[in-house]
Amino acid sequence: MFQHILLPTDGSELSLRAVDMGIKLAKLCGARLYAIHVAKPFVAITYQVEMIEAPEALYTQEAIARAESYLDEVRRRAEAAGMACEGEYAFDHAPHEAIIASAAAHHCDLIVMASHGRTGVRRLLLGSETHKVLLGCDVPVLVCH
Repeated sequence: MFQHILLPTDGSELSLRAVDMGIKLAKLCGARLYAIHVAKPFVAITYQVEMIEAPEALYTQEAIARAESYLDEVRRRAEAAGMACEGEYAFDHAPHEAIIASAAAHHCDLIVMASHGRTGVRRLLLGSETHKVLLGCDVPVLVCH
């Protein structure tokens, strides 16, 4: 049925529940797993470049460490189920675009991801990366709550 499943993660409990679901599904289908974490790039507005160089480097280091931690957790869960899982992190102002690009680049035929269930004004203000993936992707998306 599915050959290669993409598991986007933000490290949250909801996201890890979706990861667990994706791992179980991959095991049933004999599919490969690929995980991705997308961090937003550092943003600063200043008139002096020197003011942002150190904070940007620190932000990037911390974001990479956090991403590697999240991806390690996905790998650990996959290995506990007897599955292998490759992965990557990316920086993008539009995480949904990085998720869609990763699915295409790795020839994934299913994305399993969480929805944080935001509604009303919070959804309008914060948006929903899951919703954006659903609208912009030609790969099926299994949304877990």
